[in-house]
Amino acid sequence: MLWPFGSTWRPMRQKLRGTVDLRWLTARSWTTKWYPQGIDLGIWEGRRTLSVSWFRQDRMRQHLASRIAFVDLERPRHLDVALAIEDDDGELLPAQIHAGGLAWFDDRLFVAATGQGIWEFDLSDLRRVRGPLARRLAGARGRGRRAGALVAVRSRVHPVALRCSYLGRVFDDAGEPLRRVLIGEYRGDGNGRIGEFSIPEDPDGRFERLDQFSPGIPSMQGAVRWGDRYLVSQSDGMRAGVLWSGGRDSLKRDSVALPVGCEDLALDLDARLLWSLGEHPWRRVVRGIPFARLGFDA
Repeated sequence: MLWPFGSTWRPMRQKLRGTVDLRWLTARSWTTKWYPQGIDLGIWEGRRTLSVSWFRQDRMRQHLASRIAFVDLERPRHLDVALAIEDDDGELLPAQIHAGGLAWFDDRLFVAATGQGIWEFDLSDLRRVRGPLARRLAGARGRGRRAGALVAVRSRVHPVALRCSYLGRVFDDAGEPLRRVLIGEYRGDGNGRIGEFSIPEDPDGRFERLDQFSPGIPSMQGAVRWGDRYLVSQSDGMRAGVLWSGGRDSLKRDSVALPVGCEDLALDLDARLLWSLGEHPWRRVVRGIPFARLGFDA
């Protein structure tokens, strides 16, 4: 993540073979220290950009840090931003969360913090740090005097009465984004719940629940809604991920496979793509699936 004198745009490999496949270069494609998780789409410095969350863990699987890779869809290339919290003394500490899902609204980035609600980060006030602090925020050891990083600082914690494993966007029938999100639970037994919430618009606001249901799908990793159609991703170990599509109470398994080790989902109405990603080392990919392949390109 960290490079001399600050964060640097790094290239990605792109292949167009029926899908749009973006692959990480260097050690991030195989490392077992960092794992990609959440995904959403927004505008970064006037350019269409994907945000991909990563978490870092130690050998005991304890969370050490998290970051966002902002992927420029016109190049392609990516820029890393560390996620941090501020303690009572104003010191920056690494955000030690799983970051299983993202929802990006203007300069507000909402991150699923499994078991700890939804954490909000302010993208309008990124900070640049250097030296040992930059390495600590990346969960790395050593002094690293020349290291540097861009940092997004947590602005709020939003309690939600769900496990908050993942987070997805909601669009109306016309494809207009709503100020709502789907928040869901990863569970292996099929009892995971998905709730739809309005996002808080004022400083004292809360996530207000508008709907909640249990689709009966084990190992759910992400969910989005477009009109009456829900899309839900399901992981299946080292096999291709499964996409479920349909109405709230009539989800059916789609014939289109998701990446191995699939995670979150994001709708790209402009490019007519459904984005997902795979987390497993050596199989990591950020994949855009054309709407035409999913049968809803009307």
